[in-house]
Amino acid sequence: MDAEYHRHDGTSAKGIADELVGVYARVYDVAPYSGDPFFSVGSFRSRLEAAFDNEGFEAVTARQDGRIIGYVHGATLPADKPWWTTLGDQRPRGLRELADTGQVFWLRELMVLPEYQNEGLGRQIHDTVIAGRAESATVLTCIVDNQPAHDAYVRWGYTIMGPIRHAPESPVYDAMYLPSPR
Repeated sequence: MDAEYHRHDGTSAKGIADELVGVYARVYDVAPYSGDPFFSVGSFRSRLEAAFDNEGFEAVTARQDGRIIGYVHGATLPADKPWWTTLGDQRPRGLRELADTGQVFWLRELMVLPEYQNEGLGRQIHDTVIAGRAESATVLTCIVDNQPAHDAYVRWGYTIMGPIRHAPESPVYDAMYLPSPR
């Protein structure tokens, strides 16, 4: 896949927020997400804009012919993040210690436009952001029923810690972690 990859901190990501939201709107305009208020474009925009100021925020975009065809964004995991703490002892002790010292990257979103899916772009975007991070491990949450993404993360080496909810109205997610490849 011939794509150009660009890194964005929170400030530069604010400048492309409309493009990021546009990709989200296309990716999540399918059942069971369309029509669910938790997955509305407005809800996503609010979550995204709040994320720009998180410590260690970074987005990596993949562009082809000048437009974003996929991206990932995340930040350093706050050790007191509610979804993280609700896992309790399901989190490996070493991972908890890394989170306590700001050494865990929270991969919040990874999405690829439908017409570019199943071509390895998601993996490339994932690997690009991970390779550029200083943290020692990565965590993410994946909707349990999103089988293609769930299977991909397991294939990429993630280990499931347990189920969580981001909010009472959210679906069930599996919290997963990936030790650093370094």
